[in-house]
Amino acid sequence: MKFLSLQPEAFGLDISDLCLRIAKLKKTRFGLDLVSWKEMAIEPGIIEKGEIVDEEKMIKALKELMAKVNGERIKTKYVIACLPERKAFLQVIKIPKMNPEELITAVPFEAENYIPLAIEDVYLDFQILPEPKGANLSVLIAAVPKEVVEPYIFCLGRAGLALKVLEVESQSIARALIRNQVSAFPLLIIDFGASTTSFIIFSGHSLRFTSSINVSSFQLTQALARSLKTTLEEAEKLKIKNGFKTNNNIKAMSPLLKDLTRESRRYINYYRDHANGDAGIIKKVLLCGKGSNLKGLVDFISAELKLPVELANPWINILPKKVKKVPKLPFQESLGYTTALGLALRDIYD
Repeated sequence: MKFLSLQPEAFGLDISDLCLRIAKLKKTRFGLDLVSWKEMAIEPGIIEKGEIVDEEKMIKALKELMAKVNGERIKTKYVIACLPERKAFLQVIKIPKMNPEELITAVPFEAENYIPLAIEDVYLDFQILPEPKGANLSVLIAAVPKEVVEPYIFCLGRAGLALKVLEVESQSIARALIRNQVSAFPLLIIDFGASTTSFIIFSGHSLRFTSSINVSSFQLTQALARSLKTTLEEAEKLKIKNGFKTNNNIKAMSPLLKDLTRESRRYINYYRDHANGDAGIIKKVLLCGKGSNLKGLVDFISAELKLPVELANPWINILPKKVKKVPKLPFQESLGYTTALGLALRDIYD
């Protein structure tokens, strides 16, 4: 699914409240290769809750990022960028079977029943899902308010970049983590980032449900700093060193992580209750995002949810199975690049 699309070569750009990340892939005779990448923190307050609030500083940050890319210099100006999950509305809907021309009119009309905004105030796109034969079509709709999207378009343009595609973050994450974009059973993806946590349920060939909460890796650092009466810098070091495995860290971080698992359980139960039979049973949890590197986090979430939990593999659709070592980007660091890599994959296969 796309909001804007052209055809030239492009790179992936992940934009979040506190960080920008670039990833560019190219085809080789051995498969795919990561040729350009960069992560850069941005000043708090430039983006707040997914909305760009300081356009001039955002433009400056984008130009700085492009000038500091690791690996090959990026020669194309075309970019595939993500839109914030927390500002998007995604829903799988059912509509009667009809021809493509009729769908263009019917989907926006039906979407108004699911989107809590006037249809003229959003950018809307949709994707027909390959579902079992029946009387109806399953359609994934995605909508983002125009007032959120337009500052992204403006800032990217002023930074000298040209949009090839804008898509919702969860779509990029799923593309990176689900092998060949197909899952035989429903699974939950938890993207544990610096400023927010996103929940994505994927089954069959598509996203089924998405949501976000404000629990974040940075909040864990803040909680630890308050508990130990120390600086954020020192608390971050202790978080990385000890993870969720020492008494002090567990005491400080438990309330936030229990909030995370409580929300996870709520979404798991919601999907079970709204899907048909076994089709609604979540069988596995994948954990991604830079915050997922916290020592002990996988075991904690697994124990709380009573489900198998594992660190996701953002290289699953990029590197051949025989490769044992991730090139250029260490695996733990690459978990933070999940969205950027998913965006870069779109350029390869679109």
